[in-house]
Amino acid sequence: EVLTLLVLMYPLLQGLALHLHSAVTGSYIPGTHSIAFVNCLNEQIARDIARAIMDKKLAAYVNILPKSSALYFWKGELEESTEILLLVKTRTSKIGELSNYVRSIHPFEIPEIISLPIDQGNPLYLKWIEENVPRD
Repeated sequence: EVLTLLVLMYPLLQGLALHLHSAVTGSYIPGTHSIAFVNCLNEQIARDIARAIMDKKLAAYVNILPKSSALYFWKGELEESTEILLLVKTRTSKIGELSNYVRSIHPFEIPEIISLPIDQGNPLYLKWIEENVPRD
């Protein structure tokens, strides 16, 4: 029973150990922050979604990248279009809320909302993200 309990608690204990180590040493815990990618039909929609994300304090920073060509399958057909891409810098813990919110305001039936954890980066920038996106 004790062994089973320890195995079940390992992820929690490991997470606590990482947070304690980070607090003591000031080091960054990989994956604490993420970059989310959100595609948009045009620049106006991209700006509206970016502003809405910022107004809700779901991100510290949003890049709006210019038009790019896209090829994809939609309803069994190969489609080609141009899109605007948002790069959203936020806490990893906010990705679920960010995704739900963007889906609620995005005009696409199935908007692209994917994220990647930030493994490393400028410690001052990562701290700035943390300071500008409230905890859960």
